[in-house]
Amino acid sequence: MAALLDGVFEAELQKKVSTARILVVGAGGVGCEVLKNLVMCAFQNIEIIDLDTIEVSNLNRQFLFHREHVGKSKAQVARDSALAFNPDTNIVAHHDSITDSKFGVTYFQGFDVVLNALDNRVARNHVNRMCLTAKVPLIETGTSGYNGQVELIQKGVTPCYECTPKAKEKTYPGCTIRNTPSELIHCIVWAKHLFNQLFGEDNADEDVSPDTADPEAAGEAGQEALSKKSNDVGNVERQSTRSWAQSIDYDSEKLFNKLFHDDIKYLLSMANLWKKRQPPEPLKFSSTDAQNGDYEGMARDQKVWSLEKSCQVFAEAVSALRSTLKALPAGDTLVWDKDDADAMDFVTACANVRASIFHIPTKNRFEVKSMAGNIIPAIATTNAIAAGVAVLHLLKVLRQQMDKCQSVYMRLRPNPQNQIIVKEKFLTDPNPNCAVCSVKPQIVVRVNVAEMRVGDFRKAVLIEKLGTKTPDVVLDGKGSIVISSEEGEEDLNDDKLLQDMGIVDGCILKVDDFHDDSQITLVVVNDEKQDEKSFQVIVDAGAEKKMPEEEILREAEEEEEPVSKKPRMEVDNSVPGSSKQVVEDDDDDLEIVESDDEAPVTVNSSGKKRKQPPEEEEEPVEKRKKIAEASQADEEDDDVILVE
Repeated sequence: MAALLDGVFEAELQKKVSTARILVVGAGGVGCEVLKNLVMCAFQNIEIIDLDTIEVSNLNRQFLFHREHVGKSKAQVARDSALAFNPDTNIVAHHDSITDSKFGVTYFQGFDVVLNALDNRVARNHVNRMCLTAKVPLIETGTSGYNGQVELIQKGVTPCYECTPKAKEKTYPGCTIRNTPSELIHCIVWAKHLFNQLFGEDNADEDVSPDTADPEAAGEAGQEALSKKSNDVGNVERQSTRSWAQSIDYDSEKLFNKLFHDDIKYLLSMANLWKKRQPPEPLKFSSTDAQNGDYEGMARDQKVWSLEKSCQVFAEAVSALRSTLKALPAGDTLVWDKDDADAMDFVTACANVRASIFHIPTKNRFEVKSMAGNIIPAIATTNAIAAGVAVLHLLKVLRQQMDKCQSVYMRLRPNPQNQIIVKEKFLTDPNPNCAVCSVKPQIVVRVNVAEMRVGDFRKAVLIEKLGTKTPDVVLDGKGSIVISSEEGEEDLNDDKLLQDMGIVDGCILKVDDFHDDSQITLVVVNDEKQDEKSFQVIVDAGAEKKMPEEEILREAEEEEEPVSKKPRMEVDNSVPGSSKQVVEDDDDDLEIVESDDEAPVTVNSSGKKRKQPPEEEEEPVEKRKKIAEASQADEEDDDVILVE
């Protein structure tokens, strides 16, 4: 079935549709819908990138995939399936990570519009920064259960993805998980840890045994514990849960009584824990069978299990998981998977039994699955709506109607106007304090990252050309220090190639000069035409701190090769300001609330710790000061000045 849309779009738009180059990042729930919409609208030149492979759990809503595709590349199968709608479409599929260095700013510059359908923050940040640097419109999509959002990201016009800080993942103290749970999520985390202790990769930090090192258990915190030999962290030396389970051949009744009776009685011996809390009630295994007829079909997921049913499911799941574990090669372990029925049954049963012991309300299997790992089940219709709105935004961008690309939100419940799909009335301005897209001095440097060394970059580019005295250079987004001004560390990395320091096409370098308390931003463009010593610098208005514009122009005119014939890359520096809320999402089968990557502790080869760069959202250190804003005339000057 070919897409024939002659007469549907006006002639000018139809021409743009047939010639536009579109990049789709992500081939999951939203990505499949977006790709189908693009093909049905007769877009002819599409590239799609996804590193994932197809899982059984994808099949209920990622309609381009079928059972025979399980284990295959999402991007490749999505391409093949979409061609059935329009075989004349040119679709290039990449089974790869969008953060790979080959997908740098030069790659992004080859597209007219980019559509994001991603499921993790690191990749979103990368695409956001690449599109800002390449000045390519980005249409960001995201869904979270019944909620969703579609927004346009355009440098200087709208907020970028990083204009609003994202919520960090909530974590729970180990003593709360092991000793004093007060919410069902505490019991679910404990149950997942127990799964690993019994069947998965053993992790000492996930020990489910009562924690005698709990500060609240001081005083008469279990005389039995004090009478036994303790290890360095205060826990009683005991046989590991895995070893003990193996010694009893995973006897479900003995396991149950140990976990939910003996360990609970041990917790009760820590009297200080229960002075202001309701103490738990130990529970022994019940062999009474629940009536299976009450939990068949949909009821198994939707109905809250009785205590007897939870005991029964616990025994059945332990038996099944034991058999699966024994069938594996020696040394292999199981991995907990939300889509593994036995693993999910085990966690649901354990979590609900423990919740009952601690007087916490229990939930059904579906709700436990939704909470396990901070996940939200994806809804196919939300994905479809988001993808449809994204392509409508794409058509507006091609019509040069960006002012009509207001963000669109999908909600579970209607607003006071009885709307579940809500569009903002106006475009929101960028956040003036955003560390990624706000107005700041910016310079594009074209170098060969595989040839130039850090020492040459420091001396020729930073000191001689840009006039810095004591530069500190940090790789933005990773926090790794490339060049330090600390005494004895200035030339530490001089012999290393730029690419060996993680500097690739499109990366951003933050340069601080503590000599005069100034800061500039460098955008690195890999140019294989350059050799180990040569480079080109393209300067935003007001970016060079030491060289007045007249001197830059004079030097450029003295070059043998005319500036107009040399490669150019414009970097816009006119950005208005404000902020808006961004939905953090996951368009795949479940949403996982991610936490930001922590900046690594940087230690040089001599073992000395380097000073760490400040967080992007934090205020600059006192040594820094804001660079004076460019004059109004400079802001209105869009000329791009090229110097070597």
